[in-house]
Amino acid sequence: MPPKAKITKDMIVDAAFEIVRNEGVENINARTVSEKLNCSTQPVMYHFATIEALKKTVYAKADRYHSEYLLHIHNPQKGVMSGIGLNYIRFAIEEPHLFRFLFQSNGFNGTSLPEMIDSAELTPFISAMQEAVRGGSIEQVKEIFLTIFLFAHGYASLIANNSLAYDEDLIEAHLERAYHGAILAAQEDTK
Repeated sequence: MPPKAKITKDMIVDAAFEIVRNEGVENINARTVSEKLNCSTQPVMYHFATIEALKKTVYAKADRYHSEYLLHIHNPQKGVMSGIGLNYIRFAIEEPHLFRFLFQSNGFNGTSLPEMIDSAELTPFISAMQEAVRGGSIEQVKEIFLTIFLFAHGYASLIANNSLAYDEDLIEAHLERAYHGAILAAQEDTK
């Protein structure tokens, strides 16, 4: 008789990630993960003392996946910020369960907007934007980013939760207006 396959921590995280992705975070539990891996619940509970610990690890994996998705800009000649904003909204359309898990499950509990903007996870986005906004200080870039983030998040939330029709040309035009308005406001603040 061949030895049983060893269920690793990574296998459990990957299985739980797929459950969140396809069914939503509310469906993560030891039973559903073990069923996906065709094993007992024992390996799940061995690697994760609580389901909350598993969800936290899956959240980190989903966050990395989301970051990679955002930085893969379909049409870079239209601009980095427009591309990141559109990708944020596309993510809500293509991955609604992951979007809700990341941005509507209280993952930012106790975090202020300034703390969020200063987080290490946003450094690649702030850096990409700083290159796009030539001559702007890091504080101006963060303010512009915050404006675009909040604008794109509003669109993405409406689409992910209400089946709002996706009109890329209209959304892109609105993102461009918000971006230009944020740049103008940042420039006025320095006068």
